[in-house]
Amino acid sequence: MKKLITFTTLCVACLLENTAFSQQALWNNSDIISPQINDDNTVTFRIQAPKASKVEIQGDFILPHKAETPDGTFNVARTAELKEGKDGIWEYTSDKLPSELYSYSFIVNGQKMNDPNNVYQVRDVASISSIFLIDNGVADNYMVQDVPHGNLSKIWYASPTLGMRQRRMTVYTPAGYDTGNKKYPVLYLLHGAGGDENSWSELGRAAQILDNLIAQGKAKPMIVVMPNGNASQQAAPGIAPNSMVKPVLMLPKMMEGSIEKAFPDVMKYVEKHYRTLKNKGGRAICGLSMGGFQSLYISARYPDKFDYVGLFSAAINKQSKGENDDVYDNLDTKLATQFKNAPKLYWIGIGKDDFLYKDNASFRKKLDEKEYPYTYMETEGGHIWRNWRTYLTTFTQKLFK
Repeated sequence: MKKLITFTTLCVACLLENTAFSQQALWNNSDIISPQINDDNTVTFRIQAPKASKVEIQGDFILPHKAETPDGTFNVARTAELKEGKDGIWEYTSDKLPSELYSYSFIVNGQKMNDPNNVYQVRDVASISSIFLIDNGVADNYMVQDVPHGNLSKIWYASPTLGMRQRRMTVYTPAGYDTGNKKYPVLYLLHGAGGDENSWSELGRAAQILDNLIAQGKAKPMIVVMPNGNASQQAAPGIAPNSMVKPVLMLPKMMEGSIEKAFPDVMKYVEKHYRTLKNKGGRAICGLSMGGFQSLYISARYPDKFDYVGLFSAAINKQSKGENDDVYDNLDTKLATQFKNAPKLYWIGIGKDDFLYKDNASFRKKLDEKEYPYTYMETEGGHIWRNWRTYLTTFTQKLFK
């Protein structure tokens, strides 16, 4: 009897301790505000670190500068130092920032960490960053506005070509889709290396962009399909069986033709399960980096399928050799067939500082020599989401007109 009482007492004590911990996690949060967006569009960041000797902030809104590394060499860094104030609270206020979505992290005594007072975060491959938005400009399209909203669904489909019974994609359906019988055009939106079916909806703010542009009458209502473009993956890390591993940039079977050959599996599912316009004029395909590369070759391989093609910082000429070389061989011949009945829009966008700039310039020269029509957009910066969100916003306004 005593043993039973002792065991019961122990269980109650553990329950009370866990309850107290849970309550502390819920109610004992810091009242520090970070980031604080000020009226003049400067932003103040704060973190409590009373035992720290040095606190820095790393962000895409900080002008790059030379920083010394431990071995005495220098590299270009986007960091700034915080100053310690009362109660061990460190603080930094940025310059005035233009409207945009920004990401950042803290570095405390050399250890990178996210802002503990900011619950808004994104994952890019294996890096997680805190984010914030500055309104009254381009970022207004990235924000959730008081407009009719479409729905995002996570869909499992079969890909016989890849030998997978289940693969995952994200599908956006516009406001009003669920209550009507109208057929819609489809945009296939492809991610880059290290990304997955979540990339465009999380990092790219695709749903917010489409909601806002459609509500403004600037874009046609459309279905947007965001598949997983990694032939070796069923789904994003942590979603597929045995996939709770650290995400990596380079995966097996990257840019070696498998995705291009298997793309009809995606289209077949979409056109069977959604009310779509099943013709060339009702389909568009675009993507960033690896996804731009795939868009180039998918549209060339299936020239009667897409009337709108978008290459965002496309990883042109980065194909791997293997058993699917036929996907990439004879590109000139495939382009000639594709442009014989030219797409209504062939759109190319890239940043001036993008490491793929020269490859894209060479590809545009090829198109120019053959007098193949295309639309070109060149922006500041490099291989970054800031550009790709801009490209998506621009491209979608030109579709299905």
